[in-house]
Amino acid sequence: MSFRASSNADDAPKRKRWLAAIALSVLARAALAVPEDAEQPIHISAISAQLDEKRGVAIYEGDVRLDQGSLKVQAETLTIEFKDEKVVRITAQGERASYEQKLQPDQSTVVADAKTIVYHTQEERIELIGDARLTQDENEFRGERIRYDVRAGKVEATAPPDGAVEMTLKPTRRTP
Repeated sequence: MSFRASSNADDAPKRKRWLAAIALSVLARAALAVPEDAEQPIHISAISAQLDEKRGVAIYEGDVRLDQGSLKVQAETLTIEFKDEKVVRITAQGERASYEQKLQPDQSTVVADAKTIVYHTQEERIELIGDARLTQDENEFRGERIRYDVRAGKVEATAPPDGAVEMTLKPTRRTP
């Protein structure tokens, strides 16, 4: 089944709710963050949306904003790919796509932005592509491409062809 919703259609609100219900019920199962996030309602707003169940893809376009608990994503285009009723990849794209989320209750929020953000839900891995930046606490990584393995807590950054990877690491404080 293929479906397209647009803010210009007469029945757009009804179609948007239907599209959001299907895509969001799938998305809710993929949350990586604090347990409370998975229990929160998911809100997506966009100028247009389309769902292709046969291909397993939902695409939101135009000033897209996704909110679920501590998870916040903003982009021009948000593509959600799912297989067997599970989200396998979420891709946010735009001049500056952004992502923020509190991954653990005892940690600060991770903030990231890039031209493209790919969230591999099954592997719990985030890829930032194109003028990428990842920040948590006062630690910051900048590069052309950044891979963040959430499970392992590893960051891998690659420099642009004519530049360098930049890192700012906050030293740990010693207690007397």
